[in-house]
Amino acid sequence: MRIGIDFGTSYSAAGAVIDGQLQLIRFGDDLQFRTTVFFPQRLPDLSEFEMTDALHEEVRRLVGDFKREQARQHAELRARREEAMRRPEPQRTAALGMIPSPRMRSDLELQRDASALVRRRWAAEEMRKAMLEGVDLQRALYGEEAVDAFIDGGAGQLVVSPKSMLGYKLEARARDTLLGIATQLLRHIRLTASAQLGTEVRAAILGRPVRFRSSMKDAGGVQALEILTDAAYAAGFDDVEFLEEPAAAAYGYHAQTPRPRRTLILDIGGGTTDMALADVGGDRAAPVVHDSWGEPVGGTDVDIELSMRGVMPLFGKGVTGTPVHRYYEASAVQDLQRQAKFRETSFAHVDAPYGHRLEALKQPGHTVRLNRAVERAKIALSGVESTTLPLDYIEPDLSVSLDADRLGDAAAPFLTQLRALMERARDALQQPPETVYLTGGMSRSPYVPQLARSLFPDAEIVAGNASLGVVTGLAHAAAN
Repeated sequence: MRIGIDFGTSYSAAGAVIDGQLQLIRFGDDLQFRTTVFFPQRLPDLSEFEMTDALHEEVRRLVGDFKREQARQHAELRARREEAMRRPEPQRTAALGMIPSPRMRSDLELQRDASALVRRRWAAEEMRKAMLEGVDLQRALYGEEAVDAFIDGGAGQLVVSPKSMLGYKLEARARDTLLGIATQLLRHIRLTASAQLGTEVRAAILGRPVRFRSSMKDAGGVQALEILTDAAYAAGFDDVEFLEEPAAAAYGYHAQTPRPRRTLILDIGGGTTDMALADVGGDRAAPVVHDSWGEPVGGTDVDIELSMRGVMPLFGKGVTGTPVHRYYEASAVQDLQRQAKFRETSFAHVDAPYGHRLEALKQPGHTVRLNRAVERAKIALSGVESTTLPLDYIEPDLSVSLDADRLGDAAAPFLTQLRALMERARDALQQPPETVYLTGGMSRSPYVPQLARSLFPDAEIVAGNASLGVVTGLAHAAAN
């Protein structure tokens, strides 16, 4: 059995095509998981978790709390709508457009969320009890569960986006550590897929960017593939191949396109942006990929810029004499070395309240918690004008409001690089594409299709599945 694996900077996924039907692998309740792993000093065996009478009572209490909060939110939205209806036009329509549609979660959903919260708290408490024991690489947590456990327990090592470090110069020990982390993630994927597909998975096609993030130019890409290959074999795979991610996305689009189309694939992920020109659709068994382009920039760069421009002024950026690179170290959670430097720095001399806030941000889990909130704000601002990030874990009643204009400022450097890449691809084409196919998490952002339309005005812009476009294609490629 051969599967396709999208080992992403921000999220990872896997799938296979069996008897002509696409089967995507579930990781918990989702079809992908955050590419993050937490190695606690002793990880509890999650299979040992049991719902005791006390935990059932805790679930009932949480469901009650959730219902009250849900009622409060709906009452607030109702009041906002009533106030908007009293306004004259066109202010009324504008005000109503700013009010999100209410969604009433069912009792089953509330019960599920409460049970999941109780389980996370149990795992965090088990970790606290085991703080004096050594790290166990064989028993790790993955995805959002890893982030939650790190924030709740903090005892251990959280590695965010290991893919982003594969192309950088690594000392022998750092390379071994990164190899171990990648091995654990790929083993997690292999074992999960084997269990769901009912057969031993031993072969895979892994997606790879056109250009890895690297400090060593082309040598960084070679190193990244070496580490991933070694990790895949160590994870139990017997056969491993690689396929460039935009070419993989072309496979996915090819499977759903009856008419032949000359298509420019644009895949914008968390760490890289890749493009490929391909003939897709029709009677061919597979798409024909003609050329590819790539830059090591993506959604995480926008996250860091949004944090730097929208959040870090609350910590003294531009106000105190604290060097700017300290704020970058705090924001770049995927860079373990920068995170370590930030934690080692004393801010006791920084004027109040900024020094105290920076010291609070150094506490275990807080930079990751802030980064996750910024990422969610970025996603939310694609559909709303503004959103608020609570920062009460830094200081009571502290919060920051981010709006669409601030996101536009933060995205500007990324968009400049994206435009340059797209112009390079356009200038290399002998004839314009009929279609521009968009995939990758950042393709959800409204400015991406706008830019595509401005550079390829005669092409049809097709929005593919932002999260699963690449893994779908890898699954089809694995079946060929």
